[in-house]
Amino acid sequence: MRSSLQRAPGAGARSASAARPAAAAAAAAAGARRRAVVVRAAGSTYGNAFRVTTFGESHGKGVGCVVDGVPPRLAITTEEVQKELDRRRPGQSIITTPRKEEDTCEILSGVADGVTLGTPIAVLVRNKDQRSGDYSEMSVAYRPSHADATYDFKYGIRAVAGGGRSSARETIGRVAAGAIAKKLLSEVAGTEVLAYVSRVRGIDCNVDEDTFTMDDVESNIVRCPDQEAAKKMIDAINEVRNRGDSCGGEVTCVVRRCPKGLGAPVFDKLEAELAKAMMSLPATKGFEIGSGFSGSSQLGSEHNDEFYIDGSGGVRTRTNRSGGVQGGISNGENIVIRVAFKPTSTISRPQRTVTREGEETELRARGRHDPCVVPRAVPMVESMVALVLADQLLQHYAQCEILPRLDGGSPDATLAKQFAGAAK
Repeated sequence: MRSSLQRAPGAGARSASAARPAAAAAAAAAGARRRAVVVRAAGSTYGNAFRVTTFGESHGKGVGCVVDGVPPRLAITTEEVQKELDRRRPGQSIITTPRKEEDTCEILSGVADGVTLGTPIAVLVRNKDQRSGDYSEMSVAYRPSHADATYDFKYGIRAVAGGGRSSARETIGRVAAGAIAKKLLSEVAGTEVLAYVSRVRGIDCNVDEDTFTMDDVESNIVRCPDQEAAKKMIDAINEVRNRGDSCGGEVTCVVRRCPKGLGAPVFDKLEAELAKAMMSLPATKGFEIGSGFSGSSQLGSEHNDEFYIDGSGGVRTRTNRSGGVQGGISNGENIVIRVAFKPTSTISRPQRTVTREGEETELRARGRHDPCVVPRAVPMVESMVALVLADQLLQHYAQCEILPRLDGGSPDATLAKQFAGAAK
């Protein structure tokens, strides 16, 4: 059997005489690039003030995250992190992958006696149910629409078993970090981040985005609060699963009681950060906020969100076609986003592909895979939204709340109260 780590085909095949001039030219070009470019990261870290780095491969010894920038004195327990991980773990139902992993987390640093220390928090989940032999065919041929080929193109070496770093198992670190971010947002501003499955294939649902609860989401295996639509979604997933195929869908995420003022103008708009975070999740293919693409067919008079003063004297909008963000900055209304997920790439039906040596062949993939990734994507979407907001919250505090406000249009009362208390 081949090793699960592979080098690019043909490495070392050139003659020494032909390779020397090319190597010298490549070295000179690389030197010039090094003088002009500073590489800050390699794609596994997100955030500025609240920074998260994930690590690990699907069939390695473990996966997890390091979270830096978490404020000290935040109450967080292993059980709170574990609760979120249990929502994304495999083997939950007949419509998810049958891989059996408990995904038990260990907090290795940054927390003592249930309280954060302000130092980096490391969370580890050890892999247990590995079947690397299920991936022997993939060591020879690329799975269509998977990351097998592109990882090979980029690195010239890859971890074959389970897709390695491209596996959705990488999101364990995101969800663990997201549990911490959710707790911070809740403690500081009472912010709630809730997502649900809003579509599977062509089946939509009807959900009141102001009132649905976590219990509503978790009331069925497809995570759709609309019970009638949920039954149809489950049937649709089972139908493609029985045929050895897969399907996609959409997740809607609602943020309630988001502080006003999060985000920044121009390049770091809040919706831009949310879009990047969502599109970094495995299998994502689309992002919308508020009215999304449908808003492009409306007139300004139809789309604009008119302002009014509510009973407490605060500035509100009568409608929310902006999705809680205007000018790249949160306005205090519900943030509403939708994320589209493609059908799972790995299916058990035979497909045409090519080998690493460039020969056309047919591949029937083995292994354990979700027939539809959308139900397990719900906590992943929530976590990434929470990470974005936690990062923006800390940046907002650092820039805009360190000095007293002399005037301004309806500053966020929750944040103002928090800073007034801290200043005493």
